[in-house]
Amino acid sequence: MRSLTKSLSKAVISNWLRLTLSAVSVAVFLTIWWLLSAYLRADWPFLGVKPYPLSTYERLPYWWDVLRALGRSFVTNPSPTGGRFMSEHILASLTRISIGFALALISAVPLGLLMGRSRNAEAVGRPLVELFRPIPPLAWVPIFLVVFKFFWGPIAIVFLGVFFPILLNVRLGARSVDPVLIDAARTLGARRSTIFVKVVLPFTTPYLMTGITVGLGIGWMCIVAAEMLGGVGGGVGYYIFAANTAGLYDLVYAGMVMIGILSVLTTGVAGLIERWVYRWMGMK
Repeated sequence: MRSLTKSLSKAVISNWLRLTLSAVSVAVFLTIWWLLSAYLRADWPFLGVKPYPLSTYERLPYWWDVLRALGRSFVTNPSPTGGRFMSEHILASLTRISIGFALALISAVPLGLLMGRSRNAEAVGRPLVELFRPIPPLAWVPIFLVVFKFFWGPIAIVFLGVFFPILLNVRLGARSVDPVLIDAARTLGARRSTIFVKVVLPFTTPYLMTGITVGLGIGWMCIVAAEMLGGVGGGVGYYIFAANTAGLYDLVYAGMVMIGILSVLTTGVAGLIERWVYRWMGMK
């Protein structure tokens, strides 16, 4: 117990500047939010009236009202938001993004490695990648919801959002392997499979983790938008859409805060996996 306490104390002391800056940035953000909400709700003498219509005040509640609404969403299930608790909406969104992310990962990694190490594969795959990559995933929402219905449609949209960041980063990493390292391995008698496992994969791993981090952020944007636009009947995106339609603006912001929390948590899990992979491969 003492060793754990000492470790935590050392971590806090060594990172005090960053922790302080983080706390200050959050405090500044909350202060600006409070001031803007107070401005919209105040009577301004030089105007004689409130600066905006009443509906505008309601659409920017104080941040503590949003936090209360977020806590309330886990214990009450108002009918305008689908008659479900927030935890049920979170589970629906996590299920969709997990399946879409897994499908993108298992398909983008081998394709990226193949295109990065093979000129023929690059010649075949690059035209298709450059054709579909610029198309925003949200442009596919109407088509995918009709073709794949309400369960697989959002998953397919997440797949597209995550697929290209991982593919392009893995391809770049595989292509950027230092030829000197490969020549040295061949000189020492290493086989192609050994070179791939011991040289190409470790060199590509940082690029892969960058693609995963970027892909997760895009994946959350895709799933929220798909749930909002498609009205799929579940998920945090649908919760935000239903609350906004019902005029429950504190719940709208609560859903937005929940999306940010989920994004931070999933990115943090990705970071933990990254460190584990580095240790397992002997890179750190």
